[in-house]
Amino acid sequence: MLLATLTPWFPAAGWQPVKTPLSTRWAQAVTPREVLPEYPRPTMTRPEWLNLNGLWDYAIQPLDDPPPSRFAGEILVPFPVESSLSGVMQAIDENQTLWCRRAFEIPPRWAGRRVRLHFGAADWKATVWVNGRLCGTHRGGYDAFEFDITPALRPDGKQELLVGIWDPTDWDQPRGKQSRKPEGIFYTPSSGLWQTVWLEPVPAPGIESLRLVPDLDHQQALVTVNLAGRARGLRVEARCYSNGVAVAHAQGLPGNELALSLPNPRPWSPEDPFLYDLKFVLKSNATTLDAVDSYLGLRKIAIQTGPDGLARIFLNHQFLFQWGVLDQGFWPDGLYTAPTDAALKSDLETIKQMGFNMARKHVKVEPERWYYWCDKLGLMVWQDMPSGNNGTEESKRQFEIELQRLITGRFNHPSIVMWVLFNEGWGQYDTERLVKLIKQIDATRLVNNASGWSDFHVGEVMDTHEYPGPGRPRAEATRAAVLGEFGGLGLPIEGHTWSKNSWGYVGMADSYRLMKHFSKLFTGVWHLKNAGGLSAAVYTQFTDVETECNGLLTYDRAVFKVGLPDLQNINGGQWILNLNQFLVPTAQQQPATWKYTLSPPPANWFQPGFDASAWSSGLSGFGVDGTPGALVNTSWNTADIWLVRHFSLSEAPATPPLLWLHHDEDAEVYLNGVLACAVKGYTADYEDFPLSPAAAAALKAGENTLAIHCRQTIGGQYIDAGLLKR
Repeated sequence: MLLATLTPWFPAAGWQPVKTPLSTRWAQAVTPREVLPEYPRPTMTRPEWLNLNGLWDYAIQPLDDPPPSRFAGEILVPFPVESSLSGVMQAIDENQTLWCRRAFEIPPRWAGRRVRLHFGAADWKATVWVNGRLCGTHRGGYDAFEFDITPALRPDGKQELLVGIWDPTDWDQPRGKQSRKPEGIFYTPSSGLWQTVWLEPVPAPGIESLRLVPDLDHQQALVTVNLAGRARGLRVEARCYSNGVAVAHAQGLPGNELALSLPNPRPWSPEDPFLYDLKFVLKSNATTLDAVDSYLGLRKIAIQTGPDGLARIFLNHQFLFQWGVLDQGFWPDGLYTAPTDAALKSDLETIKQMGFNMARKHVKVEPERWYYWCDKLGLMVWQDMPSGNNGTEESKRQFEIELQRLITGRFNHPSIVMWVLFNEGWGQYDTERLVKLIKQIDATRLVNNASGWSDFHVGEVMDTHEYPGPGRPRAEATRAAVLGEFGGLGLPIEGHTWSKNSWGYVGMADSYRLMKHFSKLFTGVWHLKNAGGLSAAVYTQFTDVETECNGLLTYDRAVFKVGLPDLQNINGGQWILNLNQFLVPTAQQQPATWKYTLSPPPANWFQPGFDASAWSSGLSGFGVDGTPGALVNTSWNTADIWLVRHFSLSEAPATPPLLWLHHDEDAEVYLNGVLACAVKGYTADYEDFPLSPAAAAALKAGENTLAIHCRQTIGGQYIDAGLLKR
């Protein structure tokens, strides 16, 4: 298809960002001449390329109209049209097309090679013309695509590139958390060209793609070089380097798997994110036709049995608890697009500085450079598939196409250790079949069939969401238990909010209370790791996003809501309540045997001399799985429970201890027959309560009795108690 010759440009007076409620410090570095200039495909690099980021002409027209003859002004690519940094900040709807146009010239030294036009991502359906010739159409908002535009190029001089983009957003395509009506957990859309656009000269035949498979068990890497064009009579040479020293070499046919032997391997891990350098050369006899560079992280992620007999997530044959944050990847000034590469890197450095070793990339796919920095810095990644409704057969086909592109497009990044197929129940269908599909494409990583909600008992992990939590699914022998979301402690910071209206799952009055509550959540997670078989936990969330103020950082990345030293101390375990800090431990520290009954006992049941030997015995705590913050070791699902246990003290404490209690719902606690505390309602975690003066005075050297009555009406239920030293 040929279009009529386009009319001349009608440039705007000049670009500037549109005023927005918040902006990050990196936005000041963005200019039309300096827009994400870094090489966009770090897993397969060539020395020659041409960046097409910068000012383009744009127009927004009715969907069925032909390409425009005039343009409304200039847009800064690759920032979404709805963003401040685009210079437009205008919403488009399902009945409109966004048109973007620019001129470029091909360097004379590229003569004789094929020219490929690359798009990091365009949301959602992009149709591309060069010099009026249709080059192709792509559907999908998160994956890279390219066209060989050589036939459309003029012999010399200026070339015209025109892209028409349709993004219905609230249609049935994978879209993550984008919405035309942003509110709550849904945010402003990112339509148009939102990742780098670039040109590359490629020989014919040339290297098309790489597949890099780490094989730590056999001390090797399995590499495949795929070609664009004929392969007859050609061979591939692969070399591996460690700190500049050649350590492995292999050669063979294109498309075949080659083994690079790596004696004395240095595994990749968050503590030591070592990367081998790779070089691939395509040859015809002695003539080099093409060459690309890459890198490799040698690591193994797998489910293995821990010392407790439960399935755990192991990295490089060692259990490593994965402690992460939910990272949504939104920016107040660029929406889906970070202002600069330094901003991308800073986010990841900050996550590691806070004391986390993992990020769950939530229903969004980032540019490759984000994963490159995860590889370099040593941050493990759980990668979500962006959600859609999947309400029709057409939308399901599209979901599966984009799912496969996600896995193949990000396959070579060692930081990615898990694919998350569905978030909660959003668009969930054919779970068993799709998990099998993922494993067919990639058998080297874990698969999470659904983070939260409907677990179909496939994949390597079972995942629950608990707000505020923490909690965990019941541990299994073959699948690891993980906490895919919890926390949500909300705190708006004046001067750093998107709007006057903000919200959090659990509101915090100030930074001090946020810090204390976060430390309690972390303590709960750590005890779930030690006593409950938990392998990973993901805190919600890294930064605020628009009206959602659940972040540890403000949306503009300007304020730590909990001071960085405090976060580091908490995440480093310095504030965990351990066994030595308790006179009487709870299930968090060391589950203990209690006597219990579900039938009303005699009136003297809580007195020290009462004989409860006929009651049932059970390990603390008591309740129903799924209750926030609960560590259920004994099931209790009736209206009432009465519990008694005895403990011995070598001497009466000089300072009265605190009652360390998690109750859902009303409870009375007795010490040596004296009412120590009566509480109403419920808690979502263990909290400290003062003992009554009479109960504190009743504590003595020798044997003591702790007794509890707890009642339940509706919702979750749980009871556990101990005595915390002061």
